[in-house]
Amino acid sequence: MRNNLRRRFLLTAFLCALAWFPPAAPGAAEVNGGGDLILSLEDALERGLENNLTLKKNLLDLADAEYAANHLWSEIFPAISGSASAGYGSALFSGNGFELNERGQTLSAGLGINLSLNAGIPFSMKNIRLAYQARLLNYEDARRQLEIQITKNFYSLIADRDNLAYLEDILSLAERQYERNRIAFNNGLIGELAVLQSRLGVENARYNLSAANSAHANRMGEFLASLGIGHNIRAELEGKIAITKIELDPEALIQERLPQRPDIVSRRQEIERLENEEKRTALSARAPSLRLSVDWAGRSFDPFTDTISGSASVNIPIDPWISGTKTAQSIRGAETGVEKAKLDLKIAEDAAITQIRSLAANLRNSWGGIEIARLSLSVAERSYQLTEQGFRNGAVESLVLEDARNNLANARQRLLQSELAYQTMILDLSAALNINWKDLAK
Repeated sequence: MRNNLRRRFLLTAFLCALAWFPPAAPGAAEVNGGGDLILSLEDALERGLENNLTLKKNLLDLADAEYAANHLWSEIFPAISGSASAGYGSALFSGNGFELNERGQTLSAGLGINLSLNAGIPFSMKNIRLAYQARLLNYEDARRQLEIQITKNFYSLIADRDNLAYLEDILSLAERQYERNRIAFNNGLIGELAVLQSRLGVENARYNLSAANSAHANRMGEFLASLGIGHNIRAELEGKIAITKIELDPEALIQERLPQRPDIVSRRQEIERLENEEKRTALSARAPSLRLSVDWAGRSFDPFTDTISGSASVNIPIDPWISGTKTAQSIRGAETGVEKAKLDLKIAEDAAITQIRSLAANLRNSWGGIEIARLSLSVAERSYQLTEQGFRNGAVESLVLEDARNNLANARQRLLQSELAYQTMILDLSAALNINWKDLAK
C-alpha cells in the first residue's frame, strides 16, 4: 500500500513538472542553446546574399532607377502651377475731400500650364533607360562578386579545418612517441635527453595546434558575422576541397566571354550614354524649341471677370552656330567625351585580355605544383614511417624523428595550401570570364 502511494506521488510530481516545464520545440536548442549549425556552401551563399547591407543599398538604387525608367512621360509632362490671393481695400476720402468712402474686398485665383519641348528630349529618355540598365548591371556584378568572396572564405575555412585535423594528428603522434620514450627510459633502454626532446616535441605540436585553433576561430567569427549569424551560435562547415585538372583554351574563352564581362558592358553603355548626351546637347542648343503656355485667372468668383490667355513661342538659337561660343564649346566637349570613352573601352579590353591569359597560365602551371606537393607528402609519410622504425631499433636519434614528423606536417600543409590556391585561381578566372566557377570546372 505504501509503495503504491509512493508511485502515485512520484507520477503526479512528474506530470506536474512536465506541465510546468514543457519540452523545448525542435530546433530551439540549436538556436538558443548554442547548438551546432551545419553550413554548406549553398547555405552560406544564401545567408550572405540575404544579409549583406551593401547589396541592399544597391537594390534600393536599382529600384529608384527602375521607377524613373517606368515614368519616362515625366520628361514631357507640363509644369502646372496655381495661385490664390485675397485683398482688402478702401478709399480714405470722397471726391469732396473729407468723407470716408466705401470699403471693398477682392478674391482672385489663377491656374497656369507651361509646356516646353525641344529636340533633345528623346535622347534624355534613352539615357534614363541606360541608367537603369547600368544600375542593374552594377547590382548583378556586386552580387556575383559577393558570391565569389563568400566562396573563397568558405574554402579557406575548409582548409583551416583540414589543417587543424593534420595538426591534431601530429600532436597525437608526438604524444605517443613521448609515452613510448618515457616507458623506454624507465626500463633503461634510452637516455634522459631523448625523453626531454620528445616532450619538447609534444609541447611544440600542442602550441602549433592552439595557435591554429585561435586563428581559425577568429576567421570563423568574422565569416559568420558577414552571413548575419549570431556569435552565440556555433557553426560547422560542410564540404571539402575537391579539385580536378582543368584544361582551358584562353584565346577561345577571350573571344567568347570578353564581351560579356560587366566592366566591358559598362564601358559600352557609357559610350552609348555619351553619344546620346552629345546628340541631346547639340539638338537642345541648336534646334528650335517650342513653348506653350495657358493661363486662367478669376476674380471674386465672378464668371464675367474670368480671363484666359494663351501663348506659343518658338525659340531659334543663333550663338551655338558660331564657332568659339560657350554653347559651341560645350557641344565640342561632348564629342570629345565620346572619343575618350572609346579609348577607355580599348584600355579595359586590353587589361581584361592580359588578366585572363595570366590567370589561365597560372592555373595551368599550378597543377604541376600540386602534383609535386602530393609526391612530397607521399615521400614525407614514408620517410616518417622508416624513421620511426629506425628509432625503435635504436638506429635513429630522437631529433631525426622530430625532424621527420615536422617534415610530414609541412608536406601536408603545402599540399593543402596548393589545393586552396588552385581553387582560388579557378574562382578568380571564373570572375574574369563572367562565368560560374562550377561550369568552368566542368
